[in-house]
Amino acid sequence: MNLTHPKNTAFTCNDCGICCGDTKTKTRHILLTQKDADRITKPTNQPISAFADKTDNQPPYIYEMKKNPQTQKCTFHKNNQCTIYQQRPLICRFYPFQLTTTQNNQHNIEVTSECPGVNCLDTPKGGEILGEQYFKRLLRLAQDELCAVDDSNV
Repeated sequence: MNLTHPKNTAFTCNDCGICCGDTKTKTRHILLTQKDADRITKPTNQPISAFADKTDNQPPYIYEMKKNPQTQKCTFHKNNQCTIYQQRPLICRFYPFQLTTTQNNQHNIEVTSECPGVNCLDTPKGGEILGEQYFKRLLRLAQDELCAVDDSNV
């Protein structure tokens, strides 16, 4: 497994919701695979069109999550909580990390600088340094989620 990842990095979610919507400096695009969208429809009893719009030229992501017009946050973000946490999209499961893969099959996981929970070891929830096993699990999650994507969408 060719994997590079952040070293000496800790993460503890502080429920700030930055990852769930737009900020003053960034417009958030919460992208969904078909598998993500299907997973969300079951517990919400909503058709995909109720919570996401089709998107083009972003394979394997074919939908973008709709946002609440008042808050500019994900439609499932309520009271600083994700109401679909167990079914949340892959992109949300990864945050505050991002995966890129080169043509040589080198996997690179990078961390965003916008998340206040990164390297935040003194929060009430605590925190610990994330090791290689954590990032390998993230990579396996991505591989498991994306292997089910139809080749015509890739």
